[in-house]
Amino acid sequence: MRFRIVCLFLFAAAVLRPQQPNIEEIVKAMNPGEIQKGLAVWSQGPDVVFAVEADKEPLLRIDGEPAGRMEKLAGRNVWTYSTRLRQGTSHAFYYVIGGQRFGGRQDVPVYLNDCYPKADVPQGRLSEKMTHTSKIYEGMVSDYWVYVPAQYDASRAAALMVWQDGERHTRREGATKTLNVLDNLTHQKRIPVMISVFISPGLAGQRRMRSIEYDTVNDAYARFLRDEILTEALAKLNVRREGYSRGIEGQSSGAICALNVAWHMPDQFSRVLSHIGSYTSIQWRPGELEGGNVYPFKVRKEPKRNIRIWLQDGSEDLENNHGSWPLQNIQLANSLKMRAYDFHLSWSNGSHSGAHGSAELPRSLTWLWRDYDPAKTEQVYEMDPAEKTKPMFRVKTLNRE
Repeated sequence: MRFRIVCLFLFAAAVLRPQQPNIEEIVKAMNPGEIQKGLAVWSQGPDVVFAVEADKEPLLRIDGEPAGRMEKLAGRNVWTYSTRLRQGTSHAFYYVIGGQRFGGRQDVPVYLNDCYPKADVPQGRLSEKMTHTSKIYEGMVSDYWVYVPAQYDASRAAALMVWQDGERHTRREGATKTLNVLDNLTHQKRIPVMISVFISPGLAGQRRMRSIEYDTVNDAYARFLRDEILTEALAKLNVRREGYSRGIEGQSSGAICALNVAWHMPDQFSRVLSHIGSYTSIQWRPGELEGGNVYPFKVRKEPKRNIRIWLQDGSEDLENNHGSWPLQNIQLANSLKMRAYDFHLSWSNGSHSGAHGSAELPRSLTWLWRDYDPAKTEQVYEMDPAEKTKPMFRVKTLNRE
């Protein structure tokens, strides 16, 4: 009997132990040029494998800290290191070889588990690419796609999520993994059944309109959504029309665009997902036109809007003649806190990259749509009680020695 108990214990331990990645197979699938340059990295969930070619053992640093000893592959000058990293964010790494820094990447996404497709989860349906010709932006042609979840029932009005730079979200195995996240969270009922519209920046002749659409602080893009493209895209779908049931996402200039839409039309969109937001002066023309740099001050001094917003940025984001992305996002977060908005700031050591935002998308979308009730048409958003007790954000550590 004792022997049987021990055997059962060992069997259970084997079943529960995480499966170790096959290092040789992973390295074989890596790009040889990236291995030589010290750029090669593989991740699946929390499991991460690094590989680099070197004559002697390199020192690997992850997020600024020394990692463990690297192992040499038999018969090759390739060194590997396998570890588990925190999911839902991005990580940085580089090597030290012969006392010199070598290779590395700043933004390695380590995705949450719900970023991956699951066999028991039904997949939604992505439309073909469609085009729209605008009147508000005269002659501008925009591509868009509509994603309908498997759970959609035309007899029940669905919620809505609009995504800027829409082409980024249309490939299931692309970097954002948005379609997988939507499928998984809808199946788990962590977000409502909602239609997603992915909209790409437009072209007016040969002129790229992205910055004009996204970085300009006025109501033009909000009207473009309400009166033109959504009227067309949702014509055959049963979609709710109140701001309570509508969210909007964007990255970089697309993020300031998302906030701008909700700011001017909170009756149309009240949930904002902002990734590496460009709250800077890209379209600012003093005395003539406002740019995204004004938003931290608009939040402090203009009437409060009934919106909920998730901000994400990193300490290594852009710094150029338009402004400071990290400082503006911190400034905006403090403004939102000062006015008791329902907001969250997600921070990392990332740069101007979508890696962090994509890796945590299941978490941010769940937060954005938490407590949604399809029986309601409105809600007064209130700051999370846990946030109320926290201090303002302050910059205490600089990236200088």
